[in-house]
Amino acid sequence: MRKNILTYLEETAARLPDKLAFSTGKEGMTFYELQSAALSIGSYLRSKGAYGEPMVIFMDKHPRTLASFFGAIYAGCFYVCLDEKMPEARMRAILDNVSPRFLISDKKNIKKAEALGVEHTFLYDDICETPVDSDTLSDVRQRQSDTDPIYVVFTSGSTGVPKGVVACHRSVIDYTESLCDAIGFSEETVFGNQTPLYFDAPLKEIMPTLKLGATTYFIPKVNFSFPIRLIEYINEYRINTICWVVSALTQISSLGALENNAPKYLTTVCFGSEVFPRKQYDLWRAALPEARFFNLYGPTEATGMSCYWAALRPLSEDEPIPVGRPFDNTDIILLTDENRRAEDGETGEICIRGTCLTMGYYNNPERTAEAFVQNPLNKVYPELIYRTGDIGRYNDYGELCFVCRKDNQIKHMGHRIELGEIEAGAQRCEGVRRAACVYDGEGKRIALFYVGELTEVELSHALSEYLPRYMLPSLLVRLEALPLTDNGKTDRRSLKERAEKM
Repeated sequence: MRKNILTYLEETAARLPDKLAFSTGKEGMTFYELQSAALSIGSYLRSKGAYGEPMVIFMDKHPRTLASFFGAIYAGCFYVCLDEKMPEARMRAILDNVSPRFLISDKKNIKKAEALGVEHTFLYDDICETPVDSDTLSDVRQRQSDTDPIYVVFTSGSTGVPKGVVACHRSVIDYTESLCDAIGFSEETVFGNQTPLYFDAPLKEIMPTLKLGATTYFIPKVNFSFPIRLIEYINEYRINTICWVVSALTQISSLGALENNAPKYLTTVCFGSEVFPRKQYDLWRAALPEARFFNLYGPTEATGMSCYWAALRPLSEDEPIPVGRPFDNTDIILLTDENRRAEDGETGEICIRGTCLTMGYYNNPERTAEAFVQNPLNKVYPELIYRTGDIGRYNDYGELCFVCRKDNQIKHMGHRIELGEIEAGAQRCEGVRRAACVYDGEGKRIALFYVGELTEVELSHALSEYLPRYMLPSLLVRLEALPLTDNGKTDRRSLKERAEKM
């Protein structure tokens, strides 16, 4: 039985030592080089007394960052990743939460890292070639359990206060096996990674790369602002698989970049984290008719993605893209407000149970107890489920469909309204490329921000064809681009703050 994620790296390094594992395009590491650096870092950290505690990694997005992650795990620790683009207040909040003794930095970030005041700050170049202490690392391995934590990923959620989600070997191994089986990755897969390493999203590329001996390219963030350059990068490195947030895909399709310059080698397109506007989804399907498309759904608290839908059938014109079925060894329960199982066609809160559940929130038992709760359908023994805060239903095909966030359901003019329905209506309008809807509760106003050619007046008239009067936004704002969070999602918090000031 596999109980440690490091066995993926060790088995692949033995089988494919000289194959490129991770690369920026300019610099890369083979599986052998990655494992060697991780073993050295793990040996050094143990020599300094590190064990069973957080190891902060403050480095640019690079293969050596992964070597530091795995080095921390070799030492029996778990990693917490920071990035120079994080606001200092957020970094301070994270450090206050985990209270680390140790930090690893690269040369570029060493001054900022030292200013954070962590007790022991190590430079990667000084520790990555430490002689390997095999006996000490073997002792660590023998003591490790599959429920030991391997990372803490901080997510703000709807409150803006960082919450550290703790994942263990067991949940990540389960996720890796299920994801690879569902999507069908292989040794020939070449990933193009989009998301920062301080989120859980890169697990979609990192773990299959380790398990199968695939290759992952860390695409420079600047390329996502220039769709043509981004496609050129994908073609240059023959990237055949992408697992991106929806906004990254729509950035390409909405600006017409697919029309004359579709990626040549893409065979698999996975998307998630947000609802894919049908207009943009259809553009991608038309540009890559032979490619496989998958909608992925799941929260960080369930180790990333928990459900998938393979686009094997055409969708009707107004049909939302389903999130499909749960991964193997994962169960989805739809619970009504009365804590009963939702009937066929009835909406309910999406709740998740299974090995995929993480350990909860680091140093935050109150928030953990709110979200990870006893399954109300089980009265006879302890069984935790995670309440996602998402509303879903099953369609006529038996596929799970995301409806909206619970906090995106509002009561306005005596009607219960789902803001996602307004967004969908806007994105059906010709001349609208992207849209995001928020509610100014204080001003009792529905605000719609959009990117496109239509004026506010033109969009108002167009929306009346798709939405009832009580759902029409009272505030329409055209933007050059919607603001994004660090992981590429639409930044709805900043839009709501903007609406409240208007």
